[in-house]
Amino acid sequence: MEIIIDGHNLIPHIPGIDLSDADDELRLISTLQEYCRVRRAKAVVFFDGAPIGQARVQQFGRVTAHFVRVGMSADAAIMDYLQKLGKQAKNVAVVSSDRQIVRAARAVQAKVITSADFAAEWANLVQDEPSPDPRDQPLSAQEVDYWEKIFKQGREPKRGKPYK
Repeated sequence: MEIIIDGHNLIPHIPGIDLSDADDELRLISTLQEYCRVRRAKAVVFFDGAPIGQARVQQFGRVTAHFVRVGMSADAAIMDYLQKLGKQAKNVAVVSSDRQIVRAARAVQAKVITSADFAAEWANLVQDEPSPDPRDQPLSAQEVDYWEKIFKQGREPKRGKPYK
């Protein structure tokens, strides 16, 4: 499922990220990348206030970030995006607590998730994330030495010259 996110509306609900942080948008994108990895989802996040010449759409793995230019709101960009989806909008979820976006999402039959509910789901996912498989642990120094010796031994090639 594709998730459409009002970025600056979600940031205050994510622990460890603050709107006053210089890198708040990139930190949210990083969090969303992890969310999408765990949920096997795709996210489209909108941020407003991009300086002149900095407005762009950028791909971050499963997360597409829309940096909306100054003078246009992320809200308007999200509503425009929903309209362009047409009938496909009923297959997406919209994360925002902004009443105007919620109304627009419901009008096109998209699922609505409040920012607080999404943040709570993320917190539960992080808490429930299984620990890594112990077989995937890095090798110990002794194991590395052992394998280096094995690989350095080499074998005689067919012509009788040793490997280097």
